[in-house]
Amino acid sequence: MAKLERTIYGDFDEVLDKLHDGVMNGSATASYEEGSDYEHGDLRCAVRVYERYSYMGGNRVSLNMTLVGRGEELFLSAITAGGSQALLFKVNTWGEEAFLDTIRELVNSLPG
Repeated sequence: MAKLERTIYGDFDEVLDKLHDGVMNGSATASYEEGSDYEHGDLRCAVRVYERYSYMGGNRVSLNMTLVGRGEELFLSAITAGGSQALLFKVNTWGEEAFLDTIRELVNSLPG
């Protein structure tokens, strides 16, 4: 499992769209699995779940992305899972880290 958490700044919808497009365009095998949106007053929360095939790991990897925001201040939590082939121990997490790198590159280009 790999995790990235960061406070960033910007328009909620624009940042969410940029992250979604980045994940979907970052891999030919990426798929959008499901999402959920919540709004209460000026608080917004979007949860997105993606999946892709990891060539290095030979398996599928999932990415759960949660974006929470109030105004221009946003908090992103992105967590990957499923990249290990071992029965008892995680021996290869290359696929998880590579999937998270897609988000990391996008986040690093945003004000934060």
